[in-house]
Amino acid sequence: MDIVFSRTLPLRYDVDVLVLGGGPAGCAAAIAAARQGAKVLLVEAQAALGGMGTTGMIPAFMTFGDGEHFLAAGLGREFLDRMWQIGGVTPGQGMSYSIRAEALKRAYDEMVAEAGVELLLMTRLTAVETQGGRIEYCVLAAQRGMYAARAKVYIDCTGDGNLAAWAGAPCEMGDENGPCMPATLCGLWSDIDFSRRAIRDDARIQEAYDNGVFEKLDLHFSGMWQIYDHVGGSNTGHAFDVDATDETSLTEALVYSRRLYAQIERYYHEYIPGFEKAQLVATAALMGIRESRRIVGEYVLNMDDYLARRSFPDEIGRYCYNVDIHPSARNREAFEAFKRVFEGKRYKPGESYGVPFRALLPKGVDNLLVAGRCVSTDRPMQSSMRVMPGCYITGQAAGVAAGLCVKGGFLPHDTAVADVRRELRGMKMYLPDV
Repeated sequence: MDIVFSRTLPLRYDVDVLVLGGGPAGCAAAIAAARQGAKVLLVEAQAALGGMGTTGMIPAFMTFGDGEHFLAAGLGREFLDRMWQIGGVTPGQGMSYSIRAEALKRAYDEMVAEAGVELLLMTRLTAVETQGGRIEYCVLAAQRGMYAARAKVYIDCTGDGNLAAWAGAPCEMGDENGPCMPATLCGLWSDIDFSRRAIRDDARIQEAYDNGVFEKLDLHFSGMWQIYDHVGGSNTGHAFDVDATDETSLTEALVYSRRLYAQIERYYHEYIPGFEKAQLVATAALMGIRESRRIVGEYVLNMDDYLARRSFPDEIGRYCYNVDIHPSARNREAFEAFKRVFEGKRYKPGESYGVPFRALLPKGVDNLLVAGRCVSTDRPMQSSMRVMPGCYITGQAAGVAAGLCVKGGFLPHDTAVADVRRELRGMKMYLPDV
């Protein structure tokens, strides 16, 4: 039974740009818009900025560049430089780095404040009111109850595309049969002797399953990143059939994943040298979601673009992370099929693909931009763009465009891409001529 009620909501915020979601895309978007002179409000549902890299305990940045060019430049470079300054990263493989989550929280806090962005944590989007294809205001819920926030331009950096979807933008989700990639609950570990790790973390998964260590077989076992001398961060284990847009599904995934960690701990103790005394210190407060909604925009970045290393006349950045789709089912057939489809498609040094501005423009909503995991892509490309450096690229471009819209009094779809590219170059973004 539906309950119909009405109430009067106070309008507590009336700003130029409202950014929903304070992950890497949201932080980049908010700072970029503020640097354009816009009055910006950044709203984050969790207790810290950073999303997967902080509250979600993802232990590493994926690649910032293609081996020859630093692609996630501009704000991406500034975030990384700040992390180096405060001791928040250590070198990984290629142009990737391990993350010390507490340092990353502080880096985002500092840079958002320095840009003059107004920040609300522990504040959740609960509804969107639209009229004539435009967002009129957002309904937020926090300790002071429910209230409205209004802006000239909105940017959806929620990861799940909540703002865009609730405003009526078309979206897609999952593979051709519906399921999304499995989710992972990350963890923090102590008492590891990394010097003795002589085999891959997944080397003895089948043996351990056969011996009853795991209740379910999971052949795609990502493993542990070293964060301090004896401290590691795990991006390990999968929860399948998770719908990140459904709180019941998320609850089941979190409960299952915390149970799974007892099995993972036993596996490390008994099968991986150097991990005999490893202790699980904490699991993340946020489920590690790889895939949910993909907003349908004016252009859908696709696998053909990846394979062609395509350039676009309206590109606002270039990126290079491999197509990283985790199998949607846990059986061996799905795992082997995944390997056959995507093996051999990694880029060589110096190779990248362009990201068109049109992928940030959702269809059907005039005063909205999207950035981060939910930009307009097909499924394989979403698995490349979703990582943090990719989110910096789209977030920065969306923020610049929003700021230009406010200054010029026009809507995102009317933005002159040449102006966006000019401003991004001024922020030292990597943008070759096209």
